[in-house]
Amino acid sequence: MLIGIPPILGPELLFTLRSMGHGDEIALVDANYPAQDHARRLIRADGHGVMALLTAILQVMPLDRAVPDAAFRAALNNDPAQYGPFHRAVDATIHRLTGFSVTPLGADALYPRIRAAHTIVATSEPALFGNVILRKGVITLTDAK
Repeated sequence: MLIGIPPILGPELLFTLRSMGHGDEIALVDANYPAQDHARRLIRADGHGVMALLTAILQVMPLDRAVPDAAFRAALNNDPAQYGPFHRAVDATIHRLTGFSVTPLGADALYPRIRAAHTIVATSEPALFGNVILRKGVITLTDAK
């Protein structure tokens, strides 16, 4: 155990978050996503949902402020205009923890972006279209403690 680190972030995930550079993306995918087939690097987070991992990751990883969009999610029925309770929860959590808005993506933009991600984290998330992508930012001198 470590002080100040959410215990859901195991050694492999912490290593990955630390290894990622500015602009790298991490995808948290639902239980139905073909993560093994699509991942350049795969971390299994069986037994955990996207929301718990999202909340923990955003406690230790900054989002990229150098680009217009740094947080993305799947859209209900792959239609960026549609959303369900899960999508509203993702949007609210990311905004509350970071101040960022979330960009919903249809399948044509979402799936290639997940495949190109630095790492895919395969969760047990039961929500359909329950995928989130985060783009890593930087820690400035004023952020470092």
